[in-house]
Amino acid sequence: MNKKVGIITLNGYNNYGNRLQNYALQETIKDFGYTVETVIVDVEKSRRKKIYTIVKTLRKIRDMFSPLKRLDNKIQRGRIENFKLFTNKYITETSYSINESSVPRDKIIQYEFFVVGSDQVWNPHYIQNNSMYFLTFVPPNKRVAYAPSFGTSKIPNQNKDDYRLWLSEMEHLSVREEAGAQIIKELTGRQAPVLIDPTLLVTREKWLSIIKPAESKPSNKYLLTYFLGNILEEDDIKIKKMAEEHGLEVVNLSSLVDRKRYDADPSEFLDYINSASIFLTDSFHGTIFSILLQKPFIVFNRVSKIPSMYSRIDTLLSKFNLKDRKWESMQNKRNIFSINFAHIPAILEEERKVALDYLRNALVTGNENSKEKYDK
Repeated sequence: MNKKVGIITLNGYNNYGNRLQNYALQETIKDFGYTVETVIVDVEKSRRKKIYTIVKTLRKIRDMFSPLKRLDNKIQRGRIENFKLFTNKYITETSYSINESSVPRDKIIQYEFFVVGSDQVWNPHYIQNNSMYFLTFVPPNKRVAYAPSFGTSKIPNQNKDDYRLWLSEMEHLSVREEAGAQIIKELTGRQAPVLIDPTLLVTREKWLSIIKPAESKPSNKYLLTYFLGNILEEDDIKIKKMAEEHGLEVVNLSSLVDRKRYDADPSEFLDYINSASIFLTDSFHGTIFSILLQKPFIVFNRVSKIPSMYSRIDTLLSKFNLKDRKWESMQNKRNIFSINFAHIPAILEEERKVALDYLRNALVTGNENSKEKYDK
């Protein structure tokens, strides 16, 4: 029987980056000769179940009195269904789930290792101090962290003791952003390597192979936007003016304002980026695919109520010498389409080597040494 590795990541069917990083990490680990499964973490059965139940009930009551909201919900359900179809085609998920109070041991012992990452699996505002994302349900020698993100530069004081313990017990520890490495250093004293997001480990050719032509893609040239936060009114006006000056249609992804494109699945998301004349986004993974697919792009600071997550984009732009693609730097540039990607392959090759060497040490080279250490 093939040796197995389980991936622990944020499970959901609504975010492009989440699905695509999950696929990328799976494919990368498979290249080391493992059978790979993403193990579902059922957060609704954990300590937040009552909160979810109350919120869902209140939303149902609200939606009963809003025809427009009912229409939006129907579109959102269609989007989720399309994401599930993509997942069923490209990602192997377990038929069972685990949570803090229930871990089926007969299932878990089948795995050689568990890899947590990438995505914001250590964001305290997302996981609510859930220990499952630190792999505490298996012995330390089976724990591997691949480029997890904290999604913030500070850990709330009430979470620090738990984070300190869980991070200290991680056998193979890495992180995705410089800010995350600093958090780990401050909490544990450990030096964690900063590794690239798993989507950057997959070649451009492989990403192109899973692209699906988007049904609602314009036949003419277009400017693509993908904002997970809000858009400032003054920026929205400038974006529309930019599109008009260059004769481009504006296409909005992940916005119910553009309903016919809201339900695009991750394969179509890649197609929209690949076919765009220019891509404007506040998304980390949106920026990554602009780089991989070599598309002119502009990055915005995300306007949101939650703590800033810009550190991850700043790390990415710095690593690939593309900090001049920030919105504040691009507004007065005459040629927004001019971007030099010639230096990217060499940087990618070097970063991929570091990341793959880390995984090789964790999953292959260090396997026997780790077993000897913990079997004594």
